[in-house]
Amino acid sequence: MAIQKILVPDMGDFKDVEVIEVLVKKGQVIKKNDSLITLESDKSSVEVPSTQEGKIEKINVSVGDKINKGDLILTLESKQEINEPVKEKSKKEPVKEKKQKEVVQVQQQPAPSVPTSGKSSASPKIRKFARELGADISKISGTQRAGRVSEEDVKNFIRSQVTVSQGEVQKKEVTKYVEEYSHGEFGEIATQDLPRVKKLSGPHLVRSWTEIPHVTQHDEIDVTDMEQFRNSLYDYYTGEKIKVTPLAFIAKALVSALKEFPNFNASLNHESNKIIYKKYFHIGFAVDTPHGLMVPKLRNVDQMSIQKIGEELKNTSQLCRELKIDKKEFFGGSMTISSLGGIGGTHFTPIINPPEVAILGVGRTFDRLVKEKNQIVSKKILPISLSYDHRLIDGAEGARFCVYLGKCLGKDFAFKLAV
Repeated sequence: MAIQKILVPDMGDFKDVEVIEVLVKKGQVIKKNDSLITLESDKSSVEVPSTQEGKIEKINVSVGDKINKGDLILTLESKQEINEPVKEKSKKEPVKEKKQKEVVQVQQQPAPSVPTSGKSSASPKIRKFARELGADISKISGTQRAGRVSEEDVKNFIRSQVTVSQGEVQKKEVTKYVEEYSHGEFGEIATQDLPRVKKLSGPHLVRSWTEIPHVTQHDEIDVTDMEQFRNSLYDYYTGEKIKVTPLAFIAKALVSALKEFPNFNASLNHESNKIIYKKYFHIGFAVDTPHGLMVPKLRNVDQMSIQKIGEELKNTSQLCRELKIDKKEFFGGSMTISSLGGIGGTHFTPIINPPEVAILGVGRTFDRLVKEKNQIVSKKILPISLSYDHRLIDGAEGARFCVYLGKCLGKDFAFKLAV
C-alpha cells in the first residue's frame, strides 16, 4: 500500500515548539483536516491538521518533543487504498482478494478513541503542589490553555472538596444528579466529544454567570442616517464603493460611550475592593469559528478610522478561524461586542466576559414605519442588548449609556465616525 508522510507545516515564527497533546493513535483511520497533535509555544496553542486521508501506520512524535517545520509527525497508509472496492472473485488472484477483504474489514472498524495524555494536564510544579495537598491531579479540570491545570485550579478543587467548621477540616458531601432514564431509552442518539474550544470556554462562562450579578437592558436605536452614510462611502480616487461592516461603526461609537461612562471601561478587584479604570480602549468582539466561539481584542480602537477598524476585524477573524492568533489577544479588553446581525434575531442576553464588567449584544437591523412630520417614513432600527455587572453599574447608568450610544450612531455623529 502507498505510504504517505505527514510533516509539520510552516507556522510562521514557530521554532522548537513543544508537543503537548497527541490526538491520534496507531491504527486509527483519519480524514483530511482531522487534528493530529497540539503544539504550544510561549505565544499560542495550535492544532496541526492532517493533509491526507488514511490509516495511521506509525506516530513519530510524543508529548514533550520539540519540533520544527518539516519534521515528520506520522506516516499513514493511503486512504485511496483503504477505500478501494473489493474485486469480483477470481481463481487466478485468491491472495489479492483476501488482502482486499482484510482492508475493507479494517475500514469498517470504528476509529479508536483518542487517548488523553496526563503529561499535558499540568506542569511538574503544579503536580507537586497538588500532591502536597493530597489532590488527585487527574480529577482536576484545567481552565488554562489546552486544559492545563493551574495553581488556582488546584486551590478551587480543594475548596470544593472540604469545608472548615470550628477550625476542623471536613470533607464535603457531593451530591451527584443522575437522570432517571437514559436518553437512549426514548430513541436513537449520537454521542460525540465537546469541541476543545468549548471545553476551555465552559468554565469561564460558568464563572461569569455564577459570580457576576447580571442585568440586561434592551433598547432600539435609529440607525437610518448611519446606514445611508455607510452605503454612500466610496474611494475618491478610484470611484469604487468602500464596504465597511456596521460593526466598525458600532465599535467606534462604543469607544465614545466608554469615554463618557468610565465605569463601563473598568474591572473590579475583589480582594482589595477597588475599581480598576482603564485608560486604553481595546474592544473585544465575538467570532464564530468552526472550532467554537472566540473573543479576540482589537487594540486602540480610539486611534483607528472606520475603514481601518473594518480591515482589522476581517484580519483578526481570519486568524481565529485558522487558529493562528496569539493567545494574549484574548485578554486585556475594555468591553466586548457580540453581534448576531449577520445571522438574525433581535434581543438576547449576552454573558459578560470577565474581568470586563459589560458586554453589548447587537441584533439584526430591521425596517419600521414611523410617523415623522405628518408623513409615514421607513426607518432602520438596530436592536441592542446591554449586560452589565450590577455591583458597579446601576440601571440608571445603564439606561444613560444606551441613550448616549444611540446618539453616537445618529446622523450628526455618523459623519464624525468616518474621520
